[in-house]
Amino acid sequence: MTITVAIVDDHEAIRLGFAGACQQRGLQLVGSAPTVDELIPQLATKPQVIVLDLSLADGSEPAANVKSLIDHGCEVVIFSIADRKSQVRAALGAGAAALITKSQQMDDLFACIELVADGTIVNTTETIAAIDSDQEFKVKLTERELEVVRLYASGLSLKQVAFQLEVSNSTAKEHIDRVRVKYSEVGRPIRGKSELLIRLIEDDQYPGDLL
Repeated sequence: MTITVAIVDDHEAIRLGFAGACQQRGLQLVGSAPTVDELIPQLATKPQVIVLDLSLADGSEPAANVKSLIDHGCEVVIFSIADRKSQVRAALGAGAAALITKSQQMDDLFACIELVADGTIVNTTETIAAIDSDQEFKVKLTERELEVVRLYASGLSLKQVAFQLEVSNSTAKEHIDRVRVKYSEVGRPIRGKSELLIRLIEDDQYPGDLL
């Protein structure tokens, strides 16, 4: 199935270059604009992934742009110089799936697009560095919550976790649900067990001897 994409960048040369690269790689470009507002009317084409620059000439806020695109049912990959950590954190906090800097290879961008279109959260060095430098992105878990989610993320079933910790299934599930809510509140949603493991590793909450 062909991946459908769109791009928002205020540099025409970048938009044209991206269009050519899409054609070479077999992706379908269904939208292109210098601002998010100008792209919105094109979203009837339902692009799976939108490539978004952080700093646009219209002065729009990265977080607002990301939220607007996500509200239209699209995944967002940030493609930017990314020299302002605050902008990166704001975009990630608003729900952007990944960050690729413009100093990286075009192959990196398209590999990222394919992963995001497949539902994978991509953690680049730049993404992790932005999260790492902002304590507000880190989630504070209780000792019991950590016990439960570490076991669950390690591959045990909910029933096995409950048995090992000598609690009921419903209690174990409550802890996991509470952890999901905490991560969602800081804009770092968990959509599966593998993403739970990623979040714990990002926050240094998963011991190396369990990997």
